[in-house]
Amino acid sequence: MRPIPVTPQTTEAARRVIWFEEPEKALADPVRFMAYAMTYALHEDMRVIRQYVSDDEIRQALDCAPPGIIDPRSWSYWNLRTGRFPPPPMPKRTFGDDRSLRAALAPGPALIRERTARP
Repeated sequence: MRPIPVTPQTTEAARRVIWFEEPEKALADPVRFMAYAMTYALHEDMRVIRQYVSDDEIRQALDCAPPGIIDPRSWSYWNLRTGRFPPPPMPKRTFGDDRSLRAALAPGPALIRERTARP
């Protein structure tokens, strides 16, 4: 996805869409910015953003969207707007496969020795 240029208009839109960080930082990651924009942007904000973002780039942003940002209603809307019906599954958070999870939670040899040591 092409970068979204930093202009007075995009800066104002970014300030409203990702209110918790500096607009320049928000615009530096266009995929993440678009995930927030597709969820929180006002119509006027999207008019500005759409000057720089094509339908193909919106599809790319949807395909690469970080999990947990886009709500189900926005996910359905933007997929429909870009010709995807039914929409693909929403992004999900994953914490690794079962083997890596078991390994991370299993006590290591030092902990086992500590638990079984006699005073």
